[in-house]
Amino acid sequence: MRITVHVVGRMKAGPEKELAERYFERLARSGGAVGLEFAGVREILESRARTADARRREEAQKLQDAAQDALLVLLDERGKNLPSQELASSLAGFRDSGTRHLVFAIGGPDGHDEMLKRAAGLSLSFGAQTWPHQLVRVMLAEQLYRAVTILSGHPYHRE
Repeated sequence: MRITVHVVGRMKAGPEKELAERYFERLARSGGAVGLEFAGVREILESRARTADARRREEAQKLQDAAQDALLVLLDERGKNLPSQELASSLAGFRDSGTRHLVFAIGGPDGHDEMLKRAAGLSLSFGAQTWPHQLVRVMLAEQLYRAVTILSGHPYHRE
């Protein structure tokens, strides 16, 4: 199953970008062994529309155009807060049920459009706090890599 990360906003050079890239590289190297192929990060520019609703709609359209054949997983503060083992199990379930492409979407400052929320196969949260998208990208990269290590049978520190 291919995994793509779709992000509204660009990551500037710095420690957050380096850390995210480190975990995405680990994911790319080790994911194939458990049937998870990392297809990369796709960045789009934030919409410049005048209203929050218009910005969300425009950003949602770009995501839909890029992820037509994919199951969508939104990063959203109102989503499910899954433990790492459950996230790994969810990925394995998607893979084992025949899902060919999974897109994780990190929205812009205005969040995701309601239409996307209804279309998503899963909404995930990294807690009730508001996180900058650079940190969300790092946390997602680390959790995807951790899911691969869990699925490959690597000892998990909480067991």
